[in-house]
Amino acid sequence: MSQQKGSPQKLDRGLTGRHVEMIALGGTIGTGLFLGAGRSISAAGPVILFVYAIVGIFMFWMMRALGELLLTDPNRSTFVGFIEKYVGPKAGFIIGWTYWIGWITIAMAELTAVGTYMEFWFPNIPVWIWELIVLAILYGINIIAVAAFGETEFWFSMIKIIAIIAMIVTGVIMMVMHTKTSSGITSISNLWQHGFVADGGGHLLSAFQMVFFAFLGIEFVGMTAAEAQDPYKNIPKAINSIIVRILIFYIGALIAIMSIQPWTNYHAGESPFVQVFAGIGITGAAGIINFVVLTAAASSLNSAIFTTGRMLFSLSKGKGYVGKINKRYIPNNAINVSVLLIAVAVVLNFFFPVTAFDLVTSVASAAFVVMYGVLVYAHVKYRKSDDYKNGKKLFKMPGSPVTDYLTIAFLIGIFLILLFTKDTMPTTVLAIVWFVIMIVLSLRIKTKK
Repeated sequence: MSQQKGSPQKLDRGLTGRHVEMIALGGTIGTGLFLGAGRSISAAGPVILFVYAIVGIFMFWMMRALGELLLTDPNRSTFVGFIEKYVGPKAGFIIGWTYWIGWITIAMAELTAVGTYMEFWFPNIPVWIWELIVLAILYGINIIAVAAFGETEFWFSMIKIIAIIAMIVTGVIMMVMHTKTSSGITSISNLWQHGFVADGGGHLLSAFQMVFFAFLGIEFVGMTAAEAQDPYKNIPKAINSIIVRILIFYIGALIAIMSIQPWTNYHAGESPFVQVFAGIGITGAAGIINFVVLTAAASSLNSAIFTTGRMLFSLSKGKGYVGKINKRYIPNNAINVSVLLIAVAVVLNFFFPVTAFDLVTSVASAAFVVMYGVLVYAHVKYRKSDDYKNGKKLFKMPGSPVTDYLTIAFLIGIFLILLFTKDTMPTTVLAIVWFVIMIVLSLRIKTKK
């Protein structure tokens, strides 16, 4: 691609409306539902439905704030550019590098998970072989064209949707037919017959933290704006449909799960999907769900390659090796660097247990709470700026600035829960240490200018 010297390099708008919609949906559905629902159900009970709805509302507001920012300048390669513009260069530096490193560590963990899921079917083949094969395939997809990435994410998301719809339809049919299971009659009354709140609400606050983690990645659609066809139409459509998807896919699936058998039968560490499908006589239920979570992990890894490449390209400000795009309008060099770092996971798996990745990704998860908060604060600053006063006011966030402040307060609450919960306190403290280091580095970077 020919570029005039000093001109900005633009990415290709190869993502169609259906790509953007499925990417938005894929960002909200992952292993947190397929594998983690058992833990959240057992910890909170049926009240988890209201927890999902409450967290979903705040995440929707956060996405509406992001959407309004995106439509002020859809050519920005990442949403971190808005943080830099409205909160300041130091904030942009801190959040940008935190987001990049966060997705690198998440990608490492997902790559490790891919190997583990493949081991389910091929126990005699070394895990690292599968990790390299899958990483090489997804790397190839990401450097071909942005449309190839979009198409892959479309089908990854479709697999997850089919699994969830199958669960909901199964639940409805069993309720209508009053199907008898080993635990009793399938009925929606199972939601309240055995109590509505687990342990008198003792784990209710931790349930908010668990549900919040299930929504991590919801902001990923913000990474696609610069490469989406007709962003003024497709970005709002994708964001507005998020709340409907939350109601249908998360809450709908959980209602079905807890109606088929009492919620007291579900436990942490066991997939409710496996329990339900196996309970109605579907042979190979564990294998089916293993395939679904494999695609969920591969989808997250695919998104991580896309995200880290674009973020590194954005952080480079168009300078150096990673600041270039190839003739297909893809930041190929930035993707190369990111994938090489992700591939380190293959080597590290020989020397460190998987729990090491769990620790690092937990730190990244705590950092996401801060990143979302800063993103919403950037929207507050935008609403006070001349850009808003003199701009077109497209896709306005409803109820702003009240909804902005409520969302920030909610995110502070989640961070405090993480900080004062025994299991998450160490990783949250590590996240705080990380931000302190980044603040110091940002001050040093500032003095060099």
